[in-house]
Amino acid sequence: MAKKETKSTGLDVAGKSDDQLNETLGELKREAFNLRFQAATSQLEKPSRVREVRRDIARIKTQQSARAKASAAAK
Repeated sequence: MAKKETKSTGLDVAGKSDDQLNETLGELKREAFNLRFQAATSQLEKPSRVREVRRDIARIKTQQSARAKASAAAK
């Protein structure tokens, strides 16, 4: 059985600083808000973008959580 290849999203979470992650998270949350409004008014051009944004937000939050745990363990 062949291994399944993972899809590269283009969002490099590990290579960003904490400030950059916070800024990107804010932008993604605003985009998610706008996408929800577009979906409600049936003006959504790319429905798959909602899923991508949600997953990118989750990736950032996961990275932030891992960094917080690592810094707490280091103290």
